Amino acid sequence: MTVDSEAGREAGGAVPAVRQHLVLPDAVRRLSTLAEPDYADLFTLTTAGAAARSPEQWACAVLEDAAGWQGQFVWRRILGLRLQGRPTPGCVAGWEIDGRGDDWIRLEAHSRMITGQLVLRVEEGQASLSTFIRYRKPSGARVWTRLTPLHHKLVPGLLRDGHRILQDAAAA
Repeated sequence: MTVDSEAGREAGGAVPAVRQHLVLPDAVRRLSTLAEPDYADLFTLTTAGAAARSPEQWACAVLEDAAGWQGQFVWRRILGLRLQGRPTPGCVAGWEIDGRGDDWIRLEAHSRMITGQLVLRVEEGQASLSTFIRYRKPSGARVWTRLTPLHHKLVPGLLRDGHRILQDAAAA
């Protein structure tokens, strides 16, 4: 089952479709190394030419450029994730690159409350972002449960903004 999101028009009026998948395919679940995550989701943006950019380029556009300081605030201050402070090889937006393949990249970060993984996967015609959370303490479940509605609201816009950023860079 999927849920469509319509927020966030691009220049020219085109709105790339973003879908939240309520059931994750096994192929996506296998990209996480968290044994039995407590939370998992998948959002997919449909757009022609998605595979023209690498998963790492998509990750940088979505997490560094689109999420920006607001993402850093949530990740560091609210979730307490220990992220790298400066741009560092082997990291995207402070998240450690934990694994990669030709069409995907997995990022990981830890706090006292949770372990989080983000997986960006790029295929012809679509780019997707999956979030996997493992609670390390009961407080992790309480905090993440409160953040989940905001997460569901913001991720489609982050994917669209990342897409626009990549298009603008290609046109420059």
